[in-house]
This record gives sequence, structure tokens and C-alpha cells, in this order.
Amino acid sequence: MWSFRRSVTGSGIPAPLLFVIGGASMYVGAAVAVLLFAEVNPASVAWLRCLGAAIVLLAWRRPGREAWRGRAFWIAAGFGLVTAVMNIAIYEAIARLPLGTGVALEFAGPIAVAAAGSRTRRDIAAVIMVTLGVILVADVHWAGAPLGVVFALSAAACWAGYIVLGKRVADAGSGIDSLAVGFAVATVVLSPLAAGTGAVWTSPTLLLLGIGVGVLSTVVPYSLDQVVLRRLGHTRFALLLALLPVTASVIGFLMLAQVPSLIEALGILAVVVGLTLRSRGPEPHPDPP
Repeated sequence: MWSFRRSVTGSGIPAPLLFVIGGASMYVGAAVAVLLFAEVNPASVAWLRCLGAAIVLLAWRRPGREAWRGRAFWIAAGFGLVTAVMNIAIYEAIARLPLGTGVALEFAGPIAVAAAGSRTRRDIAAVIMVTLGVILVADVHWAGAPLGVVFALSAAACWAGYIVLGKRVADAGSGIDSLAVGFAVATVVLSPLAAGTGAVWTSPTLLLLGIGVGVLSTVVPYSLDQVVLRRLGHTRFALLLALLPVTASVIGFLMLAQVPSLIEALGILAVVVGLTLRSRGPEPHPDPP
């Protein structure tokens, strides 16, 4: 375990590679969630994801008393609730939109964070390109699936909060413990959504898939996010997230046979170009494991 933590938190693994690993896990989980929508409504699947993540993280980390009180608790609780609402919104979006398209629209949130922290012409150009990509993708679906677009943009607003609060959680030095506390709080607060999960409790297969979505889409990628957030500022983190629409599109194509249209593909490409334009200042040294 020590050697694993050292290899991940150290500088040997580049941040983009960590994002690819986390993004692939996240969107494989999202593809599984789409398959569950036939039996359980999207918001209830998102609650199952939160429940699964909370169970696994609490069993793994067993946060101490200090994590459950004071300022640390309230930051973790806010982070967990914002993240859970973001997941509900994006699941409602991808129930109506292709996976890669919904994820690309979510980038209005990271765009806002990146724009607020931009200081160079390259950063401003990167924000413009990502904005253009989001506009292209949104325009394709506004006439046919406006509610999906609204849900995706709602997820974007929550994603901005996730980045800002996630950085605070990561800087506190107990990021994964705070994840456990946050998802536990969100699971309790949003428990009314459990009313839509009736079919799951009579089917071991559905229950396993629901818990699996929590592990694939939450435990793995968000734990890696905490590692990366300790190495990067939230502005650079927001732009690095531009890797995710491509990952989502590939997973959507491979698992759900979702082929983007030409305009959607151009929009996603614009997001990727924005990533390549971002400033390349030196990364801060990682914290010792």
C-alpha cells in the first residue's frame, strides 16, 4: 500500500495519465448507469452511485472523529452534496443526450473556473476554444432535447463548485477521508431518491451494478482527482479536465454504440484544442506521501 501511494502521489505519473485512468473508469461507470436507466430512473441511479461510493470509502478509510466535526465536516458535506447533485444532473442529461455530448456541455463549469483564473493570452485562447466547443455541441441538441441541455448545464454549475471545494478538501490533506464523509452526508440528505430504487433490492445483479457504478464513477476517479488537485491549482485542473469529453465519447462509442455527428465531433475537438493551448508553467512539487 505504501509503495502504491508513493508512486501515485509522486511526480513519476503525469497528471494527464492519471486523468485518463480516472476518466476511463468514470465513463465506463456512466455507460453502465445508462444501461440501468431501463430499470431505475436516472436520479435514483445517481443516488445508488453515491451510496456505493459512501459504503466503499467509509469501509476503506474509516475517518476519525475530527473528520466529522467543525469546519472540516462542513466543507466535506458541502463538497459531497455539490458532487451528488452534479451526478444527478448529468445522469438526467445523458438519459437524453449521447454520453460524450453531455460531458462536453458540462464543461461550461470548468470554463467558468478557468476564465476566472486566466492570466495569459494562451489561457484566454484556451477558454475561447473550449467555449466554442461547448456552443457547437449544445446547438446540435437544443431543438431536439432541450431538457437534456438544461440538465447538462446544471451539472456544469455544480462542476465549478466541485473544482473549487475539491481544491479546499485536497489542500486540507485528508481528501479521501473527506470524500467518505461528504458522500455519507449526501447519501442521507438525498435519501428520498431511494424511493425509485425498488427494482434494485430484488435483483442482486442490479444491486451489484449500482454499487459498481459508485466504485467506477466515484471512488476511483475522485480519489485520483484528490491526488492531482494537490499537485495542480484549480485553474490548471479545470483545463486539464478537457481530456474527459474525448474519453467519454470513446466509451460511448465502444459500449453504447453512440457515434457523434460531424458538428458534435468538431465541438469536442475544439475542447481538446483548448486543452493544448493552455499555459505550461511549472507544476508545484507534490506533497510528500
